Amino acid sequence: MPLIDARLLRMSQLYAPTLKEDPVDAELPSHQLLLRAAMIRKVAAGVYSFLPLGFRVLRKVEQIVREEQDRIGAQEMIMSIIQPAELWHESGRWDVYGPELMRFNDRHDHGFALSPTQEELITSLVRDELRSYRELPKSLYHIQWKYRDEIRPRFGLLRGREFVMKDAYSFHATQESLQEHYDEQSAAYGRICDRLGLEWRPVEADSGQIGGSVTTEFMALAEAGEDGIFYCDCGFAANMVVAQAGYELEEYRPHETEGKLTKLHTPGVTTIEELAAHLSINEKSTVKALAGRDEEGQSYVLFIPGNHNLAGIKIDRILPGFTLLTDEELEQAQLVKGFLGPIGLPEGIRVIADPSLKELPCWLTGANEVDYHVAGATLGRDFSVDTWADITEALPGDACPVCGLPLKDARGIEVGQVFQLGTKYSESMKATFMDVDGTEKHFIMGCYGWGVTRSIAALVEQHYDEQGIIWPMSVTPAEVAVIPLASGDELVEPTAESLAELLTQEGIEVVIDDRDERAGVKFNDADLIGWPFQLIVGKRGLESETVELKVRATGEKTSLALQEAVKTIVALVEEQRKLYL
Repeated sequence: MPLIDARLLRMSQLYAPTLKEDPVDAELPSHQLLLRAAMIRKVAAGVYSFLPLGFRVLRKVEQIVREEQDRIGAQEMIMSIIQPAELWHESGRWDVYGPELMRFNDRHDHGFALSPTQEELITSLVRDELRSYRELPKSLYHIQWKYRDEIRPRFGLLRGREFVMKDAYSFHATQESLQEHYDEQSAAYGRICDRLGLEWRPVEADSGQIGGSVTTEFMALAEAGEDGIFYCDCGFAANMVVAQAGYELEEYRPHETEGKLTKLHTPGVTTIEELAAHLSINEKSTVKALAGRDEEGQSYVLFIPGNHNLAGIKIDRILPGFTLLTDEELEQAQLVKGFLGPIGLPEGIRVIADPSLKELPCWLTGANEVDYHVAGATLGRDFSVDTWADITEALPGDACPVCGLPLKDARGIEVGQVFQLGTKYSESMKATFMDVDGTEKHFIMGCYGWGVTRSIAALVEQHYDEQGIIWPMSVTPAEVAVIPLASGDELVEPTAESLAELLTQEGIEVVIDDRDERAGVKFNDADLIGWPFQLIVGKRGLESETVELKVRATGEKTSLALQEAVKTIVALVEEQRKLYL
């Protein structure tokens, strides 16, 4: 593992103004501790400066990301933060990206954007340079500041307006080539998580504003995470917004008229909750219906399990511009609010149902008549479905779509995401190459983003206690802190200096707390900052030729013979380093 700096660090010289109290505007542990431990300082909402200690952590995270990109053949470069508006107009994203895109005009009134991502710029760079299939594939990356004008920047480094991201872009002649590199990037991201010391899961995700049809998020598990995930012990995991709902038949309780189509008088019962209470059944045994239309004006009735909600992101994928019908629009379409069902719908209304409903032997749903529902409605016999589509928000306990076991839920922080973009950008920006058959074809592209500064916040959310941060060895600002307890003492100070120098000569990253401060101040700062190994040099111990070693992660303290201290610590550091290679 490469060292960031081989010099001996001195607390008396470091700019590291630690804080005793939590800043009033810091809500999450990571935000509080990164400020208190003198890693970062706020410039403005969502904008932070990295102080020397925080910058050392930042560089180490960058280096791990860089090594794993180089390992799979991606080539490092650097692109401009400033991007001409013309490129975003070519891709069609200038008007659809939203207010998060920071825009400005120069003195000549030319439009520009501060880079939130680089799909447009990288595509413009390669379209006139990569001309033949023989030059493909190519994978290019850079590590750079990015800008997004978040409407509500908060949580320190987790949701900022300025942040460091590694973004890579690959160009391919075939889908098979893209899939191969996509898998390589996914494996590299897993290694990055492991080397950083994160507890993580890869999850199915939504591609959002980046686009593409295949994408995976890499989530660091944390209670403070803004994203919810569902996972299963079989290995399946997905973001809550895209996870597929599975029906648990064991929870299904049929109506007493099961199998026979029966009209039920349900006066004034217009919600699933009211229906379940009226019939003394659980909501899982009902089918919920919602009506809406797409951007072209086609009307639909959607059916989902009664105890679930419609998933807006999923609907947008299959029915762009979909909106629910108002009461007036329902009446115009001859649809009965609160009593919608699949039987007897007006002509021209299309039916979409969630695949989980295929498992039901029959449906309990609306009768398309005021004050009536039907029980025993059977697919194929009483009604049909035009389209089966995943349109339901999953819930904890739903059947895993892979193995059928109940899904569990957790919170996560997205630290990375990989995308298969296909030809989304190469088509809109007319980026082509000459294929083996002599024809011009659009590049097939991939995109791979890693949040460097977000990773730091995620690490602290997973590695802290009441005293402060507990850095994994791979990213700590320094590996060993030497703490002399009596400044100016003729025995303690020279011994501490000698130990620090010897450890540095052995290739260990060392900081010595040579400040003229009380022992309690030094101990508190050492735990707050999170030095993994703390070598305490005191007068009493030296009288018996011993020093004390404290392991920050466990709090364990061990007395070491002075002559063996350097050898012992070097072995411990090297052992810890190996865990993150």
